[in-house]
Formats: sequence, C-alpha cells, structure tokens
Amino acid sequence: MPSHVSDVRFGAQMAAGAGLGMIPLGMAFGLLVIQYGQPWWLAPALSFFIYSGSAELLAVALISAHAPVLTILLTIFFVNVRHVFYAFSYPIAQLTHPLARMYCVYSLTDETYAITTSHPGVWNQRRLVSLQAVLQACWVGGGLLGVAIGGFLPGQIRGVNFALVALFIVLALDAFHARRDIPGVLGAGLAFVLAQLCAPSALLPVAMSLFALFLVVRFVVRTRFKKNDDAARSPRGASGEEGEL
Repeated sequence: MPSHVSDVRFGAQMAAGAGLGMIPLGMAFGLLVIQYGQPWWLAPALSFFIYSGSAELLAVALISAHAPVLTILLTIFFVNVRHVFYAFSYPIAQLTHPLARMYCVYSLTDETYAITTSHPGVWNQRRLVSLQAVLQACWVGGGLLGVAIGGFLPGQIRGVNFALVALFIVLALDAFHARRDIPGVLGAGLAFVLAQLCAPSALLPVAMSLFALFLVVRFVVRTRFKKNDDAARSPRGASGEEGEL
C-alpha cells in the first residue's frame, strides 16, 4: 500500500471514535437551526466559517435573538480564544505545505487537540490533514442530517433550544470537577452580576470581558506572590535573613 494512502487511512482511523460522537452533536445543532426558524443553509455555513460546536450553538442563538454583530463576534472570540494555546503542543511543525498549515490551523478543535496530544510522535502532514478533514466532515454531515430531520418535523420541539444551556452547564461542571477552582467560579459569578447591573443590553461580552480581566489580574498577583515566596525560600534570602538576625 502506498505510504500516502496508509497515512490517510491512519488519520481517518484515529478520527473514527471522536467523529462518531460528533455526528449526533452536529444533528442536534442542525435541528436547533431549524427550530430557531433559520434557513437550512445556516448550519453548513457556520460549520465552515466558524467550525466550533459551542461557538456555532451560541451564534445561532444570538442571530435568532437579533444580537448586534459586535456582540456575536466578541462572544465567538472569547469562546474560541483557548485554541490559541493549543499551538504550543500541537505538532504544527509537521505541516510544511502552506495550504495544509492553513487548513489545519483553521480546523483545530478540542477533539483534534486531544487526539494529537494523546498520541505524540506519530503525526505527519497527511495524517493530520486526514484526521481533521474526517472530523469536520462528521460535524458538517451531522448538521445536514439535523436540518433534514428538522424539515420533516410537523412543529416545534419544546426544549431543543435548551441544548445550548445544557452543553455549557456540562462543560462548566467538567471544568470545575477537573480543577476545583472555587475563586474562578466566584469571579465568573461576580462578573455576571456586574454585567447584569451595568450593561444588561450587552450582558455576554461585558461579563466575559470582566471575567477575562479577573483571570489576568489573578495570574499577575499569583505570579508576583510566587516570585516573592521563591525569593524568601532561596538560600540567598535565607542567608540574608540570618545576617539580619
């Protein structure tokens, strides 16, 4: 078997597990597009131009609520900003062709990051492109199935729009169980309350901006305290203290 065929097959096989999970999620997204009264083509359009499940679900809800364009863009930015940090451990050095690099950077998702980092040292350009193309095909295909099913339904299904809320509740609970970051939860709650009081018409972007500011301030404070603590525990700091005594 030619090496390029073997590489494409390897990428597809690695994508199979996550891809099968993305199909029903994509179907829920497509169904949600129809339930919100949006045209069917919005599902594949968002899947190509945004290609981020949580951001796409938020975008549909905000578009249906006639939110300002700036609010939609800021929300998508804050939801997807974590992808910037994936580049530190993603095997981007394997992508030598400009088009391959552009596509893989564009289509980098949580699933792709999890697969590539859990199997280090086995990736080349063809395998990465194959992996990410199969995952995106599963998501887009699931969305098209969802809009097709939604088109045959006689009316609205109550509670489908709660899928967005449920998704973020699960993500928040998983993140909390993984890190037990109580100050972070309190900071998020405080940011929401302040945004609700000060800018209810732009609640989401203001709350996210305040929470991002809280995280930056906390990081700076923690870093400074850690440096001071390390300096106090260093041999030079200890000898200085003994000299003063």
